[in-house]
Amino acid sequence: MRLDGKVALITGSASGIGEACATLFAQEGASVAAADISEDGAVRTAATVSEAGGKSIAITGDVTSKPECERMVEETVAEFGSVDILVNSAGITPRYVPADLPFDEKWDRVIDVNLKGSMLMSYFASEKMKEKGSGSIVNLASIIGLVGYTHGMGLSDGFNPYPHSKGGIVQMTRDMGVTFARTGVRVNALCPGFAYTALTKTLTEDPEARERLENLHPMGRLGEPMEIAHAALFLASDEASFITGACLPVDGGYTAQ
Repeated sequence: MRLDGKVALITGSASGIGEACATLFAQEGASVAAADISEDGAVRTAATVSEAGGKSIAITGDVTSKPECERMVEETVAEFGSVDILVNSAGITPRYVPADLPFDEKWDRVIDVNLKGSMLMSYFASEKMKEKGSGSIVNLASIIGLVGYTHGMGLSDGFNPYPHSKGGIVQMTRDMGVTFARTGVRVNALCPGFAYTALTKTLTEDPEARERLENLHPMGRLGEPMEIAHAALFLASDEASFITGACLPVDGGYTAQ
């Protein structure tokens, strides 16, 4: 098993990529702390892992809160003795922020969850990892952290906080990766293309919009959460022991064109 004896803390684990990571990592031998702002979602994922024979606990917490981020890490260590892997999968888009909020408050909300949340979780988890002299942090960035939205899609007016937040994660990953390199803590990011998750549901459930998105990917389709989880598994595992500060596109060729 590729993660035998490891402890993985995964945020945003109630659905999508986070849920897929929790399931896959447990299958590969990791003890999993399934964290999410949704208590029901975290409990459901933890139960799925446990029913499949894995070790798992559910943790409820808000990644925008410094005390709650610290608590989530401490709860993981209290239960399993360490935290070896952190997957920062919690995230939102402006489509899931109240429409009546002023544009700057929408921007703040998305930046707080996607960028600040990943930073806070990494801060507390990395302190535990440094004490042990090893660890792997996998951030969820996006292809939209590497390139802008395709012109004409109507997804951004230049002030959409989603690409701003994901671009920040790309640079945070590089900086942390370089800075932590000699501590034994590796920091990498995944840059998924458009995939079937809760965050893209409003786009993919419309046949015309889905077809436009599919055509943007050279493979002619969108990604599945488990395909992203397999890439996360590689970066989290010892197989990626000489990789840090990297931002890996998992995008069906989107950013290669």
